[in-house]
Amino acid sequence: MVDLPRNEQPFGGVINPVGADSTPVTPSIDYPPDGAPNVVVVLLDDVGFGAPPTFGGPVPTPTLDRIAQAGLRYNQFHTTALCSPTRAALLTGRNHHSAHMGTICEIAYGFPGYDSVLPQSTATIAQILRMNGYNTALFGKAHFTPTWEIGPAGPFDRWPTGLGFERFYGFLGGDTSQYEPALFDQTTPVEPYVGRDDYHLTEDLADKAIEWIQRQQTSAPDKPFLLYLAPGATHSPHHVWPEWSDRFAGQFDEGWDALREQTYARQLERGIIPPGTQLTPRPEQIPAWADYDDRYKPVARRLMEVYAGFLAHTDAQIGRVVDAIDDLGQWENTLFIYICGDNGASAEGTVHGAWSSPSFQNGLPEDPEWLLAHLADFGTVRCENHYNVGWAWALDSPFQWMKQVASHFGGTRNGMAVSWPRGITCAGEQRSQFHHVIDVVPTILEAAGIEMPERVNGIEQKPIEGVSMRYSFDEADAHSRRRTQYFEIFGNRAIYHEGWIASCFHGRLPWVRTQRTNPFGDSERWELYHLADDFSQGVDLAEQYPDKLAELQAVFDTEARKYDVYPLSDARLARALPANRPNLHLGYLLPQPCADPRDLDAALHQHLIRTAGAAADPTRRRPGGGHLHRWVNGRVEPVSARRHPHVRLQLLGPRTHHGRRHRSASRGPDNPGAFVRLRRRGTGEGRVGHLARRRHHGGQRTR
Repeated sequence: MVDLPRNEQPFGGVINPVGADSTPVTPSIDYPPDGAPNVVVVLLDDVGFGAPPTFGGPVPTPTLDRIAQAGLRYNQFHTTALCSPTRAALLTGRNHHSAHMGTICEIAYGFPGYDSVLPQSTATIAQILRMNGYNTALFGKAHFTPTWEIGPAGPFDRWPTGLGFERFYGFLGGDTSQYEPALFDQTTPVEPYVGRDDYHLTEDLADKAIEWIQRQQTSAPDKPFLLYLAPGATHSPHHVWPEWSDRFAGQFDEGWDALREQTYARQLERGIIPPGTQLTPRPEQIPAWADYDDRYKPVARRLMEVYAGFLAHTDAQIGRVVDAIDDLGQWENTLFIYICGDNGASAEGTVHGAWSSPSFQNGLPEDPEWLLAHLADFGTVRCENHYNVGWAWALDSPFQWMKQVASHFGGTRNGMAVSWPRGITCAGEQRSQFHHVIDVVPTILEAAGIEMPERVNGIEQKPIEGVSMRYSFDEADAHSRRRTQYFEIFGNRAIYHEGWIASCFHGRLPWVRTQRTNPFGDSERWELYHLADDFSQGVDLAEQYPDKLAELQAVFDTEARKYDVYPLSDARLARALPANRPNLHLGYLLPQPCADPRDLDAALHQHLIRTAGAAADPTRRRPGGGHLHRWVNGRVEPVSARRHPHVRLQLLGPRTHHGRRHRSASRGPDNPGAFVRLRRRGTGEGRVGHLARRRHHGGQRTR
């Protein structure tokens, strides 16, 4: 039986009254087994299977190519279809519902599979490796901390530093600006971009990761390390320097239909997909490029050029980390796992694209005329741009659908490359075993020769639900050891079992925020695919084999009950109500460089906030949504981002008080509004008509 941390060993020396008659024993240091590799896990964000050329895509990613050529390329690796769930599954080796992360943290709700509270019975790979002598670090996006625990008071148990990462530098929410990110160094908010015009988050994360590796190797060269590098890229906002986006000028002029067909042709030619794979058709809800309004095509082209530059730039920063490891002489014994996306490509930019990606989150698609007039903003700090849904569909070639759709591989199939020169001898080969993100933890443990503990910190652990992929390193044609795997996000669900997959798309379009919830049950349509003959889920066999479909539906029900998938729900706006989660209703906000770290949700929840001190930094700006109150002629004037959806809201000047009190009352999500009264010397009051909520930066700043 393995317990972590290990019990203290009894003193083995001799103690007598006089030192000369005593025998000391130096305390031992925990080390992993001899030959245990360094481990680097890279997880990109919102990258479709068909985006990088390693898997047939149009955007150069030489670092991903380098890893695949030095090791192995996996073309049947799967994620959960959404960010927080994938990250929880990746770090724990358990299914996302088992880890209480059946949805993103921001819309968690009160059932075991969905409350976003990682249980102590699902220790992370960082905790296990640290207690076995590894140094551990996370640089980048966490997105597994309950929203009500994100703040200066914690608790910090489910921050990265409380989950086994000795070093954390990054952000806690679903996305953040690349130019003005909401960052934490350990648990302290920091603003490294202040006073700099050359700051970019992905570059900063690579710098910090390299610095940490160098220091770790300098001080403890005989200790292996775990580096988890999870840049916010390529999640929106798609922020990248013009010199990166401009190199793709004109490359996407033929549109998304042509791009998808070109990618499919390369995938066939390079053997990434087997001969006979079907290119699945475009959903009728996505316009054909030929039918798309010519007036707005320049917007679509530029949005895709910026995205391509963003992905290429991100891969280049990963390459700098690879070079640093190689320069230190550690490359030969580094297990490098490069997962190209935590889900499929994102359709959250809506049909016409977005200048402000929060517009999708608030159900407010943007006027394409506005987008056309502000085309030069894309990729810059002036906006939070996101490409059109057509590009997301194209970048998921050859599969159906995209991010959020766990029923189909467009949402769950992501490219992965694995390198380990000392442990993989079949360099440059492809592996086609069916695997899932929960299989990463057992793979690392087997490579390191470390047993999964039965108890961690005295807590009995849930069994690891993943299956090690180590066997596939040496056996190209080995049968997959993963026989069954369920998928579920927002009611979209599927069950893989022994070469077959049954899929149920629940009906919500991923790019339409405000939709009526759909009923579960007999009205839903299930599809059936035989993957041995149908790599892309292109031929539905449900009518031909109804008994097989019924068999798989029964398997899904068994797995769903086993792993806390029930109850199924596709309600998203209702889940976002703060009343459905623990929240801080009464507190004090003090002036500090980084603004309020909590989600206040003034339009949706009644609360009372007392603020002491001066107003926030009058130069602080926030593009893309939210609200603030400005002072004009000695009174408060409310400014609404929904009423002025494309204005860079800015506090015109600080109103110095010794105390402010805000009172806001909800009128319900269908008619959001708030009445704000500020009481103290020289204050005023005013009405806020509509508030656009901006949550996914993790709430570290007041919007």
